[in-house]
Amino acid sequence: MSQKSRNRQARGGEEISEDAATPGAAAAPRGQLKGKRKVLAEPSGAEALTVDKRRKEGEGAEGAGAGSLGEAVRQARLRVAPSVQDFKYNKKRVRLVSQGSDLKDAAQGVVYWMSRDQRVQDNWAFLYAQRLALKQQLPLHVCFCLVPKFLEATIRHFGFMLKGLQEVAEECQELDIPFHLLIGFAKDVLPAFVMGRGLGGVVTDFSPLRVPMQWVEDVKERLPGDVPFVQVDAHNIVPCWVASDKQEYGARTIRRKIHDRLSEFLTEFPPVIKHPYPSTAPAEPIDWNACRASLQVDRSVKEVTWATPGLAAGLAVLESFIGERLKSFGTDRNNPNRAALSNLSPWFHFGQVSGQRAILEVQKYRSKYKESVDGFIEEAVIRRELADNFCYYNRNYDKVEGAYDWAKTTLKLHAQDKRSHLYELEPLEEGKTHDPLWNAAQLQMVHEGKMHGFLRMYWAKKILEWTRSPEEALKFAIYLNDRYELDGRDPNGYVGCMWSICGIHDQGWAERAVFGKIRYMNYAGCKRKFDVGQFERRYDPCKLGQ
Repeated sequence: MSQKSRNRQARGGEEISEDAATPGAAAAPRGQLKGKRKVLAEPSGAEALTVDKRRKEGEGAEGAGAGSLGEAVRQARLRVAPSVQDFKYNKKRVRLVSQGSDLKDAAQGVVYWMSRDQRVQDNWAFLYAQRLALKQQLPLHVCFCLVPKFLEATIRHFGFMLKGLQEVAEECQELDIPFHLLIGFAKDVLPAFVMGRGLGGVVTDFSPLRVPMQWVEDVKERLPGDVPFVQVDAHNIVPCWVASDKQEYGARTIRRKIHDRLSEFLTEFPPVIKHPYPSTAPAEPIDWNACRASLQVDRSVKEVTWATPGLAAGLAVLESFIGERLKSFGTDRNNPNRAALSNLSPWFHFGQVSGQRAILEVQKYRSKYKESVDGFIEEAVIRRELADNFCYYNRNYDKVEGAYDWAKTTLKLHAQDKRSHLYELEPLEEGKTHDPLWNAAQLQMVHEGKMHGFLRMYWAKKILEWTRSPEEALKFAIYLNDRYELDGRDPNGYVGCMWSICGIHDQGWAERAVFGKIRYMNYAGCKRKFDVGQFERRYDPCKLGQ
């Protein structure tokens, strides 16, 4: 997609919203709506359910198993509004993908095509779809398109995702919202689903990565011309196209832009409620075991036991972070031997927990743990949104060609430098190098699906030092990250590898062999920061049965 096209799409939501219908205008009874209906129009307040009824119907299964935080969050949503129909929705989160925005009179429903953000509550895309359906008094459907394989994802990733989606399906059923698991690529199954059920509008969420962006383009081309199609950034707090209209050089250039917008976008969510307009065509029963068996993925990378998928489990991890580890985050987050991290990245990656929800809860403790809360906001908001910015505006986000000119020049100048060690992919994957700390970090990732954040930097930089070229180093790092990390195939992962190997979002440093001006890290520096031996013993190959 061209830059001009991106800018046009980014402006679309705002332009349409200026033509929105006046809130509170009376709605005609279902089936008797006159004239054109704007998908991006403000919902009517007429025909509203009573507050008490909506409060009751907003009670879903999401809070179950999430402890006191799950219930507190549910109550917080109800306090802000009984439903999204009574909430002032910021339509800067939305952009028009299709050419037209008019919902046809004969529409039989609205569908939310769930992709990146795999949750019911705290989901701006889901909320927008229900908002449209409530306004037009239409059924609401949710569908997910299950592809047989995706990049380097293994059964570790698909298993985590499918279990989370099973929780989504169960919650949708409780809310009288049919959940459809469509098998195949979206371009092949979604347009037929929309036409077959006479659906009048499609809402989807946003990912900046090239494959999901191509999915959106393919669906756009195959949807009927009279079915409006909109996209909502439900992953970032400040929508990617609002935060900046260009690739930002680094955190220092995007930080103020995001902070200046937080008062506008960092709001509480209203609840997704029990839908009052049921569909006459229910969803087909889902055979989850058959879905799992149909996957064409590597099953040798086993699922992890420490991370339970789904929103309820994710909120429990958030609650434990706030109660047990947040106080140490500011001082100990770069020490792999200390329990100071949130550990939320798998739930963030699969969209099972909203990053915005995490910030809403963590920021309540700023007066008590200022350093920790500020540090968490820097990583969970600024750095995550910077990663989306880079992948959205730089189509070479996973290639050396995507690096800054200074970095490409220095890497090229030192590409032929003599390496102290050279490794093929296999010994790297097996954690069999001369460096016990690197091996321990690799084995942590292989066995647990999550390497400590500080060590991810050291790990990737050593791959640059021990391979034939920056291109090979980046290829190996991305392959290993995407294959073993639960949060692989993510903007954060690509930017992490690009930062370590290609100097993205960094500056030039003192020149040295192999690295050129790319920031250098070594074993001695790690020893000064933490007890390296303790970490190496924890992930000793003998203990892990290797």
